[in-house]
Amino acid sequence: MLISVLFLIPGLRATVHADAAAVRQAPPAVGTQGESQVERPQNGLKNATSPYLLQHQYNPVDWHEWGPEALALAKRQNKPIFLSIGYSACHWCHVMERESFEDEETAALMNRCFVCIKVDREERPDIDATYMAAVQRMTGSGGWPLSVWLTPDLQPFYGGTYFPPLRRGNSPSFRDVLNYVHSYWIDHAAAAADFGQQLIDEMHRRSNSSGAEEMPGRELLAAALRLSGQYYDPTHGGFARPPGFAPKFPHCTELTYLLRLGTVPGNERASEIVQQTLREMAAGGIYDQIGGGFARYSTDREWTVPHFEKMLYDNAQLAQVYLEAWQATKDPDFQRVSQEILDYVLREMVGPEGGFWSTTDADSEGVEGKFFVWSKDEFTEVCGEDAGWACDWFGVTQDGNFEGRNILTRRQDPAAFAARLRKSPEEFRAAVDILRSKLYARRESRVHPHKDDKILASWNGLMLSAFARAAAVWDEPRYLAAARSNADFLLTKMLDENGRLLRTRRLGHSHIPGLLEDYAFVGQGLLDLYEADGDLRWLRAALQLQGVCDSVFVDEERGGYWSFPEDHGELPVRIASASESALPSDVGVACMNAARLGMLAGDTASIDRARRGLARYRPQMENYPTGFCQMLILLDWLTSRPLEIYLAGEPTDEHYLAELRRLRTQYPPYRVVAAYEDSKLEALQALIPAAEGKTTRRGRPTIYRCREGVCDAPVVLE
Repeated sequence: MLISVLFLIPGLRATVHADAAAVRQAPPAVGTQGESQVERPQNGLKNATSPYLLQHQYNPVDWHEWGPEALALAKRQNKPIFLSIGYSACHWCHVMERESFEDEETAALMNRCFVCIKVDREERPDIDATYMAAVQRMTGSGGWPLSVWLTPDLQPFYGGTYFPPLRRGNSPSFRDVLNYVHSYWIDHAAAAADFGQQLIDEMHRRSNSSGAEEMPGRELLAAALRLSGQYYDPTHGGFARPPGFAPKFPHCTELTYLLRLGTVPGNERASEIVQQTLREMAAGGIYDQIGGGFARYSTDREWTVPHFEKMLYDNAQLAQVYLEAWQATKDPDFQRVSQEILDYVLREMVGPEGGFWSTTDADSEGVEGKFFVWSKDEFTEVCGEDAGWACDWFGVTQDGNFEGRNILTRRQDPAAFAARLRKSPEEFRAAVDILRSKLYARRESRVHPHKDDKILASWNGLMLSAFARAAAVWDEPRYLAAARSNADFLLTKMLDENGRLLRTRRLGHSHIPGLLEDYAFVGQGLLDLYEADGDLRWLRAALQLQGVCDSVFVDEERGGYWSFPEDHGELPVRIASASESALPSDVGVACMNAARLGMLAGDTASIDRARRGLARYRPQMENYPTGFCQMLILLDWLTSRPLEIYLAGEPTDEHYLAELRRLRTQYPPYRVVAAYEDSKLEALQALIPAAEGKTTRRGRPTIYRCREGVCDAPVVLE
């Protein structure tokens, strides 16, 4: 992400604007893929497991991993820490490496003046969130690469994002900034520490603020809908600041709450907003028209030119948004996109143990988007005699739409286009699929972008939910097999000897204690898988993980949850926030899990815990509701008084199966479901006591519908 940054520090101001066009022409990286890396000594990142950190192991910068040794070194030498945070698929992180971290003179200055620490934000979102919040307080904005200077006591006193290598107008170079910060530290170390401590104190106050006595009512959902409408692009869908409406991000949780809100009479506009947005996204260049899957975001209003990196968490969430859109509308195009996302993940993002890899880079051969774009000549060659209509369908021209090449789009109505070719819609779809296969095969022969093959528990939990829900809704065995394989992997490879989650795994090594998002997202995935196949192993594990949330992460005093444990490490402030960005709110998902499990088990304390979470963040939600969309989803779910459904029967009985299919495709999903055989009821009761006595009647499948613990008369299905 590239952002213009205003850097603020007592006595020092500078504005830096990055020139994207100039940066794109930077020379290829040395030290990540260049031959000269083998001639260089390795720095302190040589034993890292993160692919992002390993990309920097041959930099002349004396990088260290975050940990006791590096932090002790800063104290011992009384040097500030230069903390650089990024991730493997970050285009501008690679740019800053090429321009500055590979430069010998710049590296020498960094090594002389600072203890330099490199962090993968995907491995350590706790560190990233802490210091991103500080930089946002200092500058009013943030992004990656994140560049922060800390005192040896970890107080942030100066920061920004991307810095250019050379002075541009009034904007200083990175080397200028290094000299400025070093001089300021030498002359004003005490002032720097005071400034940093003020930031830490403010962050502490925010994380420890009290909320309201009661959770908000449904009127907040209406207020959120009005706010979403202010940032909605009525021409091309999506949400961004008018009048330019760019860049555009998917906003998955916002789309989800709007889609569900759109089922309420009088709120049809909410559903229309979602449907237009999803259609525009799927037709644009942000969607990989050949291989499936979405890029991180669109740089333009029309969704044409993406930032080409593909993130597992985006695709996990978007697969579910399109799935819910299909449930709400039965539009086959939404089903197609959701399934193409999942098929892309199965084809390209699954490791040998069953875990899902994290990201695909934007760059290949040092050029952004090179793997994904087409010249008209190559496209025409691959398509052969179909090239004429194929160019028209995919928007391919001689001049292209991205630096002389073509990002494929799909802007035309398929039924009208098929009629023009005198084909039925089915014949046309088959013809397009044949061309996509040919284009995919040609693209596979290119140099691929780097894949970050580390496995993150939280992101895997999101994708587990996607496969489990798709398996249940579409009765697709491949998706169920993928979900089961991933759940088994998480429970056998990413738990320590005490049954606690570990955050990351690569090359057979799992490490870093899990954060709230790991427990919340994996727990959600396991609960979704339980509802998909009824295996009590998944329900038992979901309850165990929620138990950790409710003992290690819960904030009993104020409600809600902390993002990391109290004994997690050296960070100067413990964060609790229900707001969100690209990922759903960890607090929101943990509260939703508590509510779902509580309703299933008849555990009112768990439901109250979810309600207290909403009450805790009510003031912030009322101030800016669309910054808390996962909490809005929870609010909508709780205030819709969801059903608790217990379905007893034999899995071979046609009436049992028909009812199960109906429940799984029903929208909106305001329910929890336990489906089981009588022979498994005793084991189920041990986990969810509310199931006691809910057996089949007269030897026939029987459904029990309850609400807030009060059940209607059982209905025998026959």
